[in-house]
Amino acid sequence: MEIKDIHRVYFIGIGGIGMSALARYFRFIGKEVAGYDKTETPLTLELSGHDVSIHYDDNLELVPEAFLNSKGTLIVYTPAVKTTHSEYQYFLRNGFIIKKRSEVLGLITKDSFCFAVAGTHGKTTTSSILAHLLKETGTPLTAFLGGISEDFNSNFLLEGTDYSVVEADEFDRSFLRLSPNVACITSMDADHLDIYGNAEELKKSFLQFVDRIKPGGKLFIRKGLPLEGITYGIDDDSDYCIRNIRVEHGAYIFDLGTPEETYSGVKFNKPGRHNLLNGLVAFAMAIQAGSPPYRLAEALATFKGVQRRFSYRIKNEDFVFIDDYAHHPTEIDAVYDAIEEMHPNKRVLAIFQPHLYSRTKDFGDDFAKSLSKFNSVLLLEIYPAREEPIPGIDTAWLMGKMTNSRKKIIQKKELVSEIKKQNPEVLVMMGAGDIGLEIIKVKKELEYAH
Repeated sequence: MEIKDIHRVYFIGIGGIGMSALARYFRFIGKEVAGYDKTETPLTLELSGHDVSIHYDDNLELVPEAFLNSKGTLIVYTPAVKTTHSEYQYFLRNGFIIKKRSEVLGLITKDSFCFAVAGTHGKTTTSSILAHLLKETGTPLTAFLGGISEDFNSNFLLEGTDYSVVEADEFDRSFLRLSPNVACITSMDADHLDIYGNAEELKKSFLQFVDRIKPGGKLFIRKGLPLEGITYGIDDDSDYCIRNIRVEHGAYIFDLGTPEETYSGVKFNKPGRHNLLNGLVAFAMAIQAGSPPYRLAEALATFKGVQRRFSYRIKNEDFVFIDDYAHHPTEIDAVYDAIEEMHPNKRVLAIFQPHLYSRTKDFGDDFAKSLSKFNSVLLLEIYPAREEPIPGIDTAWLMGKMTNSRKKIIQKKELVSEIKKQNPEVLVMMGAGDIGLEIIKVKKELEYAH
């Protein structure tokens, strides 16, 4: 199926961050769009404002009649939706063309010069920086992002169709549907073991992804990964390297070395060495579009960030409130290190919502070690997402592994009163579940107190 043959697109799970970006793309190019999701969110409300029909009950009678005609209709679904979903089953039984989100991304980007960002951490931030750099240097691009860019206030950017920026997601082996011209791999830490079984299978999948790069294409890899490619790193002998880092007024100032030249006094405003690395590889990739390196270096300084990626919700002299999507031990470590670097010697209260029973079980010891670094920790119940409970695996089990003496399981309704009681100098809320909705409430309450 070619894009030109599609007249209508129906999304099962339209409110997901990646799915909603696709929905916006199809609406933008003039296709009829409708969809189902379990709950109403700011993303679904925004889509509804763009003439997209959305309903929240699994009920075929609520699907607009035109979308029940299989001719010219494409059905897109997310793996988060169970295959027992009655609408999905109807489309399956009646000969509709049904594709996963990743397949549709591959279809859209195959005729463009495609930049794909892969890795178990950093995909959304790196692809958002890359999209920002390309836009700032006048590159005609389409970007599908896994978060809300604070530069575009959106998870979707359409400035042209010559180039595309996509996240190459390892979950469910989705990234094997892409054929990029330029790719990067930021990390290959064990994750999604409910899909892969073990770390070795995950690594094999990344090697298969590398084989998907088009002939003559380029691969950028973080220094130290067991792959062949153009390397990037901090204070080492990488092909692209950041050196002489200093912190001024909460921003990094550094020298950026390329195989051809070194650019001095480059500025980057997002805290965390992990974010510096994300900015570096985005810079290196953007050069492949023909953008002048000195302009890209200037554009790094104007990158605002991505919502829920070390986002400052409140930042005063006496109190800092940070919000982050971290849901893996390595990501929690990166948040801790960034807080230590930017806000040293402060009393830090961390609130964490574990995401998935399987991930909590697979990395229980690592989660406990990472969380125990904080002065004080509040834990919410595990957010199940697509999973059924695993006997014996719950928040109390995780907390029992922690060595921190100041730890507590808490209900959402108790959050504000407990935060006020503890009165931290730095508050950080982390997780990939519905904790994001609680952050809005907490900010509203704490703004008046500070």
